Amino acid sequence: MVQLAVIEPSRWYETRLQADGITLIHEPWIKPFYRCNMWHVRGRDRDLLLDTGLGAVPLRRHVALLTGRPILCVASHTHFDHIGGHHEFADRCVHCAEAAILADPRPALTVADRYATEDMFDALPEGWDTAGYRVTAAPAGHLLQDGDILDLGDRAFEVIHTPGHSPGGIALWEAKTATLLAGDIVYDGPLIDDAYHSNPDDYVASLERLLRLPVETVHGGHFPSFGRARLDAIVRDYLAGRRKAGCHLG
Repeated sequence: MVQLAVIEPSRWYETRLQADGITLIHEPWIKPFYRCNMWHVRGRDRDLLLDTGLGAVPLRRHVALLTGRPILCVASHTHFDHIGGHHEFADRCVHCAEAAILADPRPALTVADRYATEDMFDALPEGWDTAGYRVTAAPAGHLLQDGDILDLGDRAFEVIHTPGHSPGGIALWEAKTATLLAGDIVYDGPLIDDAYHSNPDDYVASLERLLRLPVETVHGGHFPSFGRARLDAIVRDYLAGRRKAGCHLG
C-alpha cells in the first residue's frame, strides 16, 4: 500500500478568485471526484459561503478570506464533503428537507460511511483517522425554501430547490450576473443519482428547470466551472443516459 504524504493545516486549503467577486475555496489534496468546491461571495453587508468541505482542517483559521466579516453559511445539501465546516459559522442555512441531517450528521445520513476513506486523498490532512471521522452537528438557524432570497446588501441570490441528488439540494441563482452556484445537481463530471436518498425522476425535473434559466456561468459543487454551452451538453447527456436506461421522462 502506498504511504500518502501528510499535509500541514496551513497548506490544506487553496483559494482562486473567479469573475464577479466570487472566490473558489477548495482542498487540493482531495481527488477531484470527492473534492468539494466552496464558493465565497463578497457582499456589501455580509458575505456568502456555499458549502464548507470535509471539515478535517479548521476552515476559518486557515482561510483569511473568512475572517473579520459577517458570513451567511449555506449548505447546498448535507453530504459530508459539503458540510464538514458548518459548525464554525454562527449564521447557518439549509433547505428544510435536510435540516435534520445537518443537526444530526451521522455517517449513514451524510454518505460518509460510503466515501470518507483514505481513497479520497492524494495526500492526507494532518491527524486524519478514517474510523474516527465524523461531521460535527451544526443545526441551522434558518431553513430555506424554494424562492427565498439571500440578500448580501448589494447582491442577491435566489434559492432554487433542486432535489434529485438529495431531497434538500439547492442551487443559488444570481440573475444580475447570470451566475448559478449549482451545488451537486450539476457539475462537469459524473452526476450521482444513486445515493440512498437520491431520486432520478426529481433529478431530471431539476435539470430541466435549470435549463429554463438564462444561465451564463455555472460554479458547481465539484470540478471546474463552465458556461452555457457545456451546461446544455451535460444535461443533454444525462437525459440521454436516462432514456437509454429505459426511464420514463416527462
